[in-house]
Amino acid sequence: MRDSYHEALDSVTDQLVTMMRAVGSMIDRASSALLDADLGKAESVIAQDEDIDALALELEERATDLLALQQPVATDLRIVTGALRSSATIERMGDLARHVAKIARMRYPECAVPDSVRPIFVEMAAEASLMAARVGDVIADQNLALALEVETLDDRMDDLNVQLLHTLLSGWTGSVDQAVDLTLLSRFYERYADHAVSMARRIVYTMTGTRYDELEKR
Repeated sequence: MRDSYHEALDSVTDQLVTMMRAVGSMIDRASSALLDADLGKAESVIAQDEDIDALALELEERATDLLALQQPVATDLRIVTGALRSSATIERMGDLARHVAKIARMRYPECAVPDSVRPIFVEMAAEASLMAARVGDVIADQNLALALEVETLDDRMDDLNVQLLHTLLSGWTGSVDQAVDLTLLSRFYERYADHAVSMARRIVYTMTGTRYDELEKR
């Protein structure tokens, strides 16, 4: 009986990893669609969002069953309750990747990112991809050091967002539509990164029973 319980508990963690890897792939392809005006990749990201929604629902059902039937305590309880919240967070990350892909699709065959700000978005894309990979590794390996690293990566994303806004407010010569697109895109990447940080912090609590800000003071 307990073996099946632990298998069910492990399956919840495994599905979180699967979902996290999937939204990491989505932001990679959405970024490629955006920077390279690749319609096929944009469409694939938009279509995959429904798969993420289905996985999130399945994970919530598994976690709810564990709570109702097994009454987990201590670390096990944190894993299950954390998974319930994490599924919603990962689902939102998928939504944000879809938003990026939709702008790429809307501006096709043109590239939505002008050359003047392309380096900013190239780095934003790289940061988002790395953060997603780190969070996936943290869930899979229970690596506390990697969880703490995600916060530092988010600081760089915030800096890039400020850099873009400064560019748009300092004699922008492009169109109003471009400025709107770029502001939205920057916000999508920033929020994607914020959700990655939320995931990392939640995993720290699951592993240690200590909130991230309390752990940081030690």
